[in-house]
Amino acid sequence: MLKGKQRSYLKAMANKTKSITQIGKEGVTEAFLSQLEDALEARELVKVTVLENSGLDTKEAANAVAEAVRGEFVQAIGSKFTIYKKNFENPKIDLPK
Repeated sequence: MLKGKQRSYLKAMANKTKSITQIGKEGVTEAFLSQLEDALEARELVKVTVLENSGLDTKEAANAVAEAVRGEFVQAIGSKFTIYKKNFENPKIDLPK
């Protein structure tokens, strides 16, 4: 579970990043989750865009995806949301305590 200071730190980092994947009309698929897990392992912080034709609510999709990949929901703004998952073997982000 992220603390307030940690979430704020991740939000600031996410502000500078571009989304690297998107949820389309197929919705949240196994292929999407697999791709997202790979991206989280490599980056730890990933921004996702929910396309209009998906028919999904951004926050609901974000919480479902975070639960599916065992990550942490960071924020949702408009049609984009950010997920964080710590890589214990090779950490990239040093969170504040």
